[in-house]
Amino acid sequence: MIRVLLADDQALVRAGFRALLDSAPDISVAAEAADGREAVRLAAAERPDVVLMDIRMPGLDGLAATERILADPALADVRIVILTTFDLDEYIFDALRMGASGFLVKDTEPEDLLQGVRVVARGDALLSPTVTRRLIADYAKRPRRPVPSARLEELTEREREVLALVGAGLSNEEIAQRLVVSPATAKTHVSRTMVKLRVRDRAQLVVIAYESSLVTPGWID
Repeated sequence: MIRVLLADDQALVRAGFRALLDSAPDISVAAEAADGREAVRLAAAERPDVVLMDIRMPGLDGLAATERILADPALADVRIVILTTFDLDEYIFDALRMGASGFLVKDTEPEDLLQGVRVVARGDALLSPTVTRRLIADYAKRPRRPVPSARLEELTEREREVLALVGAGLSNEEIAQRLVVSPATAKTHVSRTMVKLRVRDRAQLVVIAYESSLVTPGWID
């Protein structure tokens, strides 16, 4: 059973999400939080598999709450999905950089939300290729935050290539096709790249790939 913590300051929104999540046979809502501080407290107390975190809440907002949860070594297995009204919210990149596993727009289709929770719970990033490319295009307009070159120097040429392909939004299966290897081998390359770059989630690889200029808008079809 996938245990979910809901964090949103609107009671009606939480009620709608709870009804949907509890209707799934493999998902249950472990707790609800009305603000960021409560979300941090309940994450520590309940140890949910996934947190659905509204990014805009009064007091301690979702971004700060995400940072606190992900900074706690005891909560290393907790995955956070950002909930936003706008799919290009200005804070999404910051949340992904911190280690959030992806994001969902609040008006997403019910089945897509349920599938998103399942995807994140099994350790994958919730960033579709289309969304990834839109994020990269949007981020191209912003000032860069250079990635220290030493981080990338630890990678082999193959791992740098894999990082670029992840950054372009390709799945393990698509990466395998590009590199003419098995999906299992592609997955191993991705995992090793994550370990070397000391990131906890595939979504962070997307940010690093763009910040290091391995990926630019239109780089891949």
